[in-house]
Amino acid sequence: MKLWDKGYSIDKKIEQFTVGNDREIDMHIAKYDVQASLAHAIMLESIEIITTEELEQLKIELNKLLNQIQQGDFVIEDQFEDVHSKIEFELTKQLGVVGKKIHTARSRNDQVLVALQLYYKENLDVVNAKIKTLFNTLLTLAETHKNSLLPGYTHLQVAMPSSFGLWFSAYAEVLIDDVHVLQAVSKIVDQNPLGSAAGYGSSFPIDRKKTTKELHFSTLKYNVVAAQLSRGKNERAIANALGGLCNTLGRFAMDICLYMSQNFEFITFPDILTTGSSIMPHKKNPDVFELIRGKCNKIQALHAEMLLVTNNLPSGYHRDFQLLKENIINAFVDVKDILDIFNYAIQQVIVKDIDLNDEKYQYLFTVDSINNLVIEGQSFRDAYQTVSGQIQAETYKPDFGKKHSHIGSMHNLCLNEIERKFPK
Repeated sequence: MKLWDKGYSIDKKIEQFTVGNDREIDMHIAKYDVQASLAHAIMLESIEIITTEELEQLKIELNKLLNQIQQGDFVIEDQFEDVHSKIEFELTKQLGVVGKKIHTARSRNDQVLVALQLYYKENLDVVNAKIKTLFNTLLTLAETHKNSLLPGYTHLQVAMPSSFGLWFSAYAEVLIDDVHVLQAVSKIVDQNPLGSAAGYGSSFPIDRKKTTKELHFSTLKYNVVAAQLSRGKNERAIANALGGLCNTLGRFAMDICLYMSQNFEFITFPDILTTGSSIMPHKKNPDVFELIRGKCNKIQALHAEMLLVTNNLPSGYHRDFQLLKENIINAFVDVKDILDIFNYAIQQVIVKDIDLNDEKYQYLFTVDSINNLVIEGQSFRDAYQTVSGQIQAETYKPDFGKKHSHIGSMHNLCLNEIERKFPK
């Protein structure tokens, strides 16, 4: 069944190419299409396009379909082009002419748009909630390890002392920036496109404010052409926001992979969270974080894909938009999985003690040495030259007794403020 069926069959090769794997992808938006259809039916009854009795019949059948979807019993068979044609078929099968009325005053274009935007709204909320869970985990780890020394690096060279508390809370605070961007995207998709039909509105006296209220959108997309223009724009904004989050998570995963290596040996994980080698029995590999890094890089590339698919398309609907659904939905699935496994694994991190007698750390406290000389009365530039001369003459000896005294105070100052910063 096709919603545009005019009584003739389309070439099978053309049908297979144009439908693609829409049936599988549409399973992700099936419940939202049912919700939108229910809101649309309520609106049609309010403007007397359908009767109260017909509305009640549609409600019963739509709720049955929703229950099937939630129970995992809903299937889009091969004879259907997409979820929209499947749902209308089931309504018509059960209700006859009443089922055929559900498409009045709408198009598959706004039908797809509203289902996708409801999906985006809900999943952006889920992603934000999962970020908050990881954020809380990182603050807990930061407090636990606030006094654990972590050598700081610049240019991959030993630089200055830091702490695991600062490292964990740094990524927690950067996640806040990602949440701000995701919340901005939530505002973009929180605009009801239903009623824009094929992009040029409807001659029926529809009540778009009613469907906006029924579907819990904060507002509607008033201009019907603008509603269609949002297809592609929504996906680009989402891809950009998810990519920013994945940049944070990917860098964090890279730190973990680096810090686990024998050349650093700052952290490790229980054996059950790592993998081995088929020929090297000593290997303990951070495959989880390597896969997180790789998946995050893929998701960061998504914005370019969304841009190239939609760039310079004229106004109105184009079938190119069908290509946006699969990868943006898969990105949501992957991001949610990444956040879950990251939170699960990082809670089990084992922070190691750093051997400050290791030769590579002999200059870790040079800045502290300079600052101590400044406190004793030297100018900073003279103190810098003094310590520099000691390094050149190989006479420099770090003062471990006064080491990284600033780390604890910085940690205590920022932790509570970071927690308060997280958006409500």
